[in-house]
Amino acid sequence: MSGSNSYRLRCSLAAHEMDVRGLAAVAFPDGAFVSVSRDRTARVWVPNPSENQVFTEMHCMNGHSNFVSCVCILAPNETYPRGLIATGGHDNNICVFSLDRPDPLFTLKGHTNTVCTLSAGKFGTILSGSWDTTGHSAAVWAVVILPEQGLMLSGSADKTIKLWKAGRCENTYTGHEDCVRGLAVINEVEFFSCSNDASIRRWMVTGECVQVYSGHTNYIYSLAVFPNGQDFISTGEDRTLRVWRKGECSQTIRLPAQSVWCCCILPDGDIAVGASDGVIRVFTESEERVASAQDLQAFEDELSKAIIDPKTGDLGDIKIEDLPGREHLNEPGNRDGQTRLIKEGSNVEAYQWSVSDGRWVKIGDVVGGSSQQNSKRVMYEGKEYDFVFSIDVNEGGPGLKLPYNMTDDPWLTAHNFLEKNDLSPMFLDQVANFIIENTKGHTLGPAPASATDPFTGAGRYIPGSGGDDQGFGADPFTGAGRYIPGSESTGTVSSGRADPFTGGSAYSSSSAPKATTNIFFPNMDGVMFEQANTTQILGKLRELNSTAPADRKLSDAALDCLEKLLLLVADQKSPAQPTAEQISVLWRTSHWPEDIVFPVLDILRLAVRHPEVNAQLCGGTEGASLCNHLLGLMSPEGRPANQMLALRTLCNCFSGSHGRALLLGQRDAVLSRAGDLRVVSNKNIHVALATLVLNYAGRLYGQPTEIEAKAQCLSVASTTLEVVHDKEAVFRLLVALGTTVAGDSTAKDLARSLGVNSQISKYARVSDPAKVGECCRLVLDELQ
Repeated sequence: MSGSNSYRLRCSLAAHEMDVRGLAAVAFPDGAFVSVSRDRTARVWVPNPSENQVFTEMHCMNGHSNFVSCVCILAPNETYPRGLIATGGHDNNICVFSLDRPDPLFTLKGHTNTVCTLSAGKFGTILSGSWDTTGHSAAVWAVVILPEQGLMLSGSADKTIKLWKAGRCENTYTGHEDCVRGLAVINEVEFFSCSNDASIRRWMVTGECVQVYSGHTNYIYSLAVFPNGQDFISTGEDRTLRVWRKGECSQTIRLPAQSVWCCCILPDGDIAVGASDGVIRVFTESEERVASAQDLQAFEDELSKAIIDPKTGDLGDIKIEDLPGREHLNEPGNRDGQTRLIKEGSNVEAYQWSVSDGRWVKIGDVVGGSSQQNSKRVMYEGKEYDFVFSIDVNEGGPGLKLPYNMTDDPWLTAHNFLEKNDLSPMFLDQVANFIIENTKGHTLGPAPASATDPFTGAGRYIPGSGGDDQGFGADPFTGAGRYIPGSESTGTVSSGRADPFTGGSAYSSSSAPKATTNIFFPNMDGVMFEQANTTQILGKLRELNSTAPADRKLSDAALDCLEKLLLLVADQKSPAQPTAEQISVLWRTSHWPEDIVFPVLDILRLAVRHPEVNAQLCGGTEGASLCNHLLGLMSPEGRPANQMLALRTLCNCFSGSHGRALLLGQRDAVLSRAGDLRVVSNKNIHVALATLVLNYAGRLYGQPTEIEAKAQCLSVASTTLEVVHDKEAVFRLLVALGTTVAGDSTAKDLARSLGVNSQISKYARVSDPAKVGECCRLVLDELQ
């Protein structure tokens, strides 16, 4: 950075047809940068030698089948002396491009949801983050590789930042009150983060938050650090680019676009920002590169015509009668970026103080205040509308804009909205009904702030905003004390001459301090959840069906189907076979509302043990649907009863060949989501989670080539042992560890590197139940 000059516009590039979502300076040519957009393209821009202020598009790349959301640059090497460009998109893929061709050199597949952040490291490595929540309990929005080799950071919608080394979480940073959207490296021991909570935080890698920066008034999306390692820039949903010097916001630049998605610092110190209007704007401190007076005036005119909704910023409830007139602008501002509202006739205008110009610059007209609720229409993309709704389809971010006039057909508007944004036609009814519902009784003016979003419910999704914290001492939903999911035996025994899982007399334990025979692992048979009280399950099913929404209520015939199916699958000796209709009714009913579905999940848990049901629900495309449905019920924000029963259902899927094949194929997603539930304080969930890891370990025994899968089992078991206290859960995790490392030297090395020996040594002295101590000592022996 050069001195303390202010940044001014260098040029505006009408770069893309839709939002510009990512920017990065490229290694070649000098002074160039790359942009990515929702229009599915990536474009390289180079300085125009004949016009000092302007950039020219040099290269356009296509390879994604959906929106492109992020970009990073791989440094030049002998094979690619001009470096490579990596992009991530809503098609779940990462495309890697060279400057020689428009199509990708490589396409990296592996994520199961939108890839929304990328970071490049040494030796051609790429770190990616996705909405598939890898490593977190919610979408990962930011990743960055630290200078110290092997250290990486990830920021998530779960409000946390995690430090990773060799695939293991070394530290978790908490402090942000909402989704973490961006990360930026300062040096080897410090980094910045920004969040939807409108704050920027400076952290030590060791865990201390050393400073919090405030200034933005809405979501902050991106950060970039100047070469001096101290000053930085930020952009966000408050329409601003902010320049931070010596810990203070030294300059605020408003843009004529609502969402300023991304920013990067160019080699010459200039700043490029991308926004929701598809325009890239470059700002400079250099007088030689400042835009012409005509272009500066055009930018100011565009800014002055912007429409500001006070609900999106910090302007508050506008009352025209209380506002001063134009004479208020005769007083100079106190700081750069200071906002002042004035009354101009029946309108409200917003002005911002410019230190560099020494004057108030108009930044837009304000609509939506309480005194003018019905006096202004909303401007969107150059047209006026009665409403511009924000539709939330992306977790953690602002919604897509849906403009609507009272004279429009809501169904046609919904159709056009879905088509424009590449959304599934299945949402047509939801969007149309949303429009109808939220325009009742209105003739003009913006939508009410409390409008219910058709995708996410009553309001914007906020991770961790609430949950059912009821235990299982009573029905967690109705408070009744009759049917309690999970109240049946987990097959535990305290000690004595019983099978360690089922309580049967399959083994005899010794009272000696150390078991002479290993009867615990490897366990290749798996452990199932077999017990059930069919009378109570059916009673609760009928009770909840009587209060179910009319469109979800089961007919008597459907209830009869479920009853016959339950009685059949509960008796494993029954020669009868489930009918296709019974299985179909079970599958449909398993999608009941989450507050009443738990007795159906209990039936599903028992049913998947039957060979016919296992084949029907776990085989082919139905298997993927079942797995996705259960993972959805296991979300960290879900209900404990559903989480527990979904885990038990997955465990019981291992009883059939189709279920085993399904779960081995979906292992990464299943264990990742299951591992996230370790933080739920519920022993039934912990036992079910431990059993799931154990069943995976049993299927992987004797397969030394499955080291990645074994590594995940070890990691989940190890991290779960850090938080569980229930002895049965601990025992099953010990058996899982023993089964995973038995006869596999590589797996033993992995376990040692995770510190499993020291982690479990405390259990070697446990005598009640004796099986915990005995099994622990055997695992420690295996790891010697």
